[in-house]
Amino acid sequence: MAKKAKQNVDKIVKKVNKEFEKTSAQIEGLVNDALKQFDSLQNQVQEPVRKLLKEIDELRDREMKRFHEEFERRLDEFHELQSSILERLGVASKETGKEVKKLTDEVSKEAGSAAKKAAPKKAAKPAAKSKASTSKPAAKKPAAKKPVARKAPAAKAAKPVDKSDLTLVKGIGPATAKKMKDAGITSIDQIANPSAADQEKLKAFSNVKGYSQFTAEAKKIS
Repeated sequence: MAKKAKQNVDKIVKKVNKEFEKTSAQIEGLVNDALKQFDSLQNQVQEPVRKLLKEIDELRDREMKRFHEEFERRLDEFHELQSSILERLGVASKETGKEVKKLTDEVSKEAGSAAKKAAPKKAAKPAAKSKASTSKPAAKKPAAKKPVARKAPAAKAAKPVDKSDLTLVKGIGPATAKKMKDAGITSIDQIANPSAADQEKLKAFSNVKGYSQFTAEAKKIS
């Protein structure tokens, strides 16, 4: 009887152990599935984040490049404006100097003429009466001398234009001129009468202010 009871207990223990192992295997399978799902979910989250960070970096690079290009363009415009102002001031000074010299010459001529007119004239001697009560004709007054006209100074020969100085073209500043020379535009003639190759080179400066007038302005110089 005891032996039979022991066999029944062993069977129950084996059955319990078997069920325990089965349950443990199921739990282990569920844990593995959960880990796999977690890894998959983590990858799904990381991929959009990685993509978003990449887009942010690209956007930052584009904005930095655009900022630098805009800064360079504004700097070129500033240099061109500065050169234009200095050039106009130089021209104004020359014209003012010419006007002052002309006015001084006119004043000098008028002063010389006035001094000659104001010079005292010699009094004529009274004519002696003749016995026949006839008088001699009065002596003629000497004619006033005409002021000698001064010859105008010969105009100075115009200096030859330095066609390698691209800043002579209105609208082209020192910075733009340097970039043009680096691109192969080294003469004003290449702007005034550009070849097909020169036209392609000049297109790189189409964003410069006054670009459409470069050829017309260059032709005025050449």
